[in-house]
Amino acid sequence: MDFERARFNMVEQQIRPWEVLDQDVLDLILSVKREDFVPPPYRAMAFADMEIPLLLDGVHTGEAMFAPRVEARLLQELSPKKHEHVLEVGAGSGFMASLLGHRARHVVTREIHEGLANFARANIERSGLRNVVVEHCDGSQIADGGHFDVILLSGSVAFVPDAFLQRLSIGGRLAAIVGEAPVMEAQLITRTANDSFAAVNLFETVARPLIGFPQKDQFRF
Repeated sequence: MDFERARFNMVEQQIRPWEVLDQDVLDLILSVKREDFVPPPYRAMAFADMEIPLLLDGVHTGEAMFAPRVEARLLQELSPKKHEHVLEVGAGSGFMASLLGHRARHVVTREIHEGLANFARANIERSGLRNVVVEHCDGSQIADGGHFDVILLSGSVAFVPDAFLQRLSIGGRLAAIVGEAPVMEAQLITRTANDSFAAVNLFETVARPLIGFPQKDQFRF
């Protein structure tokens, strides 16, 4: 298989038409080898316009990688900078954390599935990145502490918990896929002041729910 041709076609036929026009993002997608982050049985499908199931030793984990166009669009909208600190919940294969790591100063990605955490860590280490840390933990439980410039919830949630919004720095951005199947929408939330947030709906999609997050918000109407 000609991986470079398949990668080029992925960008030109899937990603660019999906309003991903930031040339830095496109160049990064062309340079990071996505095929090295997918389970071996799916290597030939690494560039297909679909979620890639995440298998470990041939066994389904129930998790999946986002479709390439979703990864690229989220990266473009979050627009991490070289001085910024990033938190991702849902490491999966480590590919999204790798993309973020190439753009940001430091990335922490959290994965509740121990096998996937190990898989992501090995993929990231093999790629040579040294500014991405994979933590095996329940990423839905965000402890008090410092702030992040960028937060990505790599899965769907019924709503974005306030605890995550409070961990954004001023000017910080959070992206998540919000809703319940079959109606979900990717959102970008920016903290504009201490108690002020601005939300923008980006696109409709469907993603698997992140484990540990509440499925219904009983306090908002």
